[in-house]
Amino acid sequence: MFRTIQLGSAVSIQGIFVRLLSNGLMQVRVGARIYTGRPVSRVT
Repeated sequence: MFRTIQLGSAVSIQGIFVRLLSNGLMQVRVGARIYTGRPVSRVT
């Protein structure tokens, strides 16, 4: 499942969901790299 996270105030990254950390941050995978950031809420 693709998810979007925010790094800082201007950078968003969309990748494959890896896991949700206990501190509320989310990890996503883009290729071989794993990024950690704040989850972006879904728009319905």
